Amino acid sequence: MKNTALTSTHEALGAKMVPFAGFNMPVQYEGVNAEHETVRNSVGVFDVSHMGEFLIEGEHALELIQKVTSNDASKLTIGKAQYSCLPNDDGGIVDDLIVYKVKELTYLLVVNASNIEKDWNWIQSKNDVNADMRNLSDEYSLLAIQGPKAVEAMQSLSSHDLSAIPFYNFIVGDFAGINHVIISATGYTGSGGFEIYCKNSEVQQIWDKVFEAGASYGIKPIGLAARDTLRLEMGYCLYGNDIDDTTSPIEAGLGWITKFSKKFTNSEALETEKLNGPKRKLVAFELDERGVPRHGYDIVDANGNKIGKVTSGTMAPSLNKGIGLGYVPTAFAEGGSKIYIQIRKNAISATVVKLPFYKN
Repeated sequence: MKNTALTSTHEALGAKMVPFAGFNMPVQYEGVNAEHETVRNSVGVFDVSHMGEFLIEGEHALELIQKVTSNDASKLTIGKAQYSCLPNDDGGIVDDLIVYKVKELTYLLVVNASNIEKDWNWIQSKNDVNADMRNLSDEYSLLAIQGPKAVEAMQSLSSHDLSAIPFYNFIVGDFAGINHVIISATGYTGSGGFEIYCKNSEVQQIWDKVFEAGASYGIKPIGLAARDTLRLEMGYCLYGNDIDDTTSPIEAGLGWITKFSKKFTNSEALETEKLNGPKRKLVAFELDERGVPRHGYDIVDANGNKIGKVTSGTMAPSLNKGIGLGYVPTAFAEGGSKIYIQIRKNAISATVVKLPFYKN
């Protein structure tokens, strides 16, 4: 089991630690609902240093990235980030990721912790253009400072105007007394804020100064359980639940990051699927009565016939109702469609809705 550079800090704070993607990670501190509300209303900090970071450089860096990712990375300028995915050869997804253009010939790829080795091997297998690849995952830490008060609370830690960094843009600058930190206006919560990339040797100083600066704003450490409820209220996909090697970006509702203006892995088959329409779609649903949908529960029609499975589900803390995602045949995917979630012996009525669930 790997530890992050902050594991002892989390333990000292009384975090409940659990194994996650091969790492010893804090799942919660004071409780999921309280931590969820902290991020929605104020500012909270996640240690997500288990995420993977690959540096791809050189004159063929963009060529390799264009070949392995679904989005069009040629649109990136220095200081911009892009959500994308790595399609496989069979219509599914190797992983989803964020691509950062750091310099003219330098890109940072941030991948999911559980897929670091898998993604590295996949990209390397496609690197017939000899782009320079470096796996920095074990050297770097990542803090997500999230919430509507994040900008105000963190401004004293940087000479840069944090409010001037647009969504999905980043700067490399000073933060909490450390130079050359990536300050990225990205996150997985839908409540604004930043992600801070730094070296492992720097993260304790940054963590301490972040909590000092945020003290008067009610800043708190946040665990992975609240990260999951926050992202689900926004309808953000979680790899391994809502997308995987068997789900296509088209049926997962990720057509917006699948650009057919270029050739990439399996692009012809995916373009055909988009033209013909997928047979099933990932839908968002809200329960019409009390209940909590969970990952793996069956989705059935009015006659009790199984039509799909819940991929993610929870009792949404901000909405106080059961919400979830799941794949159903296209005929059931229209907004307003009625589906039923099999919760033990009861088929609970649910309505297909448009994302996000949480509208701030």
